[in-house]
Amino acid sequence: MSRNLLAERTTTSAKERFDGGSTVAVLPVGAVEQHGPALPLGTDFMTAEAAARNVDRDEAVVLPTIPVGVSDHHRQFDGTLWAEPETFESYVADVLASVASHGVSKAVVVNGHGGNVESLRRVARRLRAAGTAFVAPWSWWGALSDLAEELFGVEGIGHADAMETSMMYAVNPQLVREDALPDAEAGASPVWGKRVHGAEVGFDTADFSESGATGTPTDGSPEAGRRLFDRASEELDALVGWLADQRFEDLLPRDHR
Repeated sequence: MSRNLLAERTTTSAKERFDGGSTVAVLPVGAVEQHGPALPLGTDFMTAEAAARNVDRDEAVVLPTIPVGVSDHHRQFDGTLWAEPETFESYVADVLASVASHGVSKAVVVNGHGGNVESLRRVARRLRAAGTAFVAPWSWWGALSDLAEELFGVEGIGHADAMETSMMYAVNPQLVREDALPDAEAGASPVWGKRVHGAEVGFDTADFSESGATGTPTDGSPEAGRRLFDRASEELDALVGWLADQRFEDLLPRDHR
């Protein structure tokens, strides 16, 4: 049994872990969606789950992963699953509100999918405004811009690109189809999205990427993946530690204090 996984505890041992103020819920969320011909459909939730489960702090309790997210913009590619933003937001909010009812009112949502970001911010604002919980949405690539530029010559993440390929090498290398990486790259868009005269006109991935990928997936490597995963893990651990030290009352809006 992992000491941090809520689902592996009993109700009595869960109560022992919820120690009245310092415990932080860590909720992995992601997506089941196309990642081109070389990466698995579960890339986003697998990377988020791996990062969440790597947190090794007494204050952390890791909740079960929410695997399906806001992914309808990938719907033209086989295997993609999606939830409407309102459905996803309500589900995430309900999960966090339920653990808050047991006294764990601080949480980090470990996110592996860019399409979830706006929804998670709305969840965080909603629960904070209600005084239910303080939620910090955290995407694993958020603090890796400098490292991404060093490794790949780009500042941010694309989709099924070198950065995501490298992370999958770190998380589950057997699921990277190396023989398909050249095909992913051949049909990839140079960057995420399509813009005309400053307007975003690439609403679906199929509007700008033939393979479903972006960038240069063949530049991904196990070595880069280890560096990315280690850095992301350090940042997440530090965030959980910071949140554990905060008084919940001090995290609420000023009109709630």
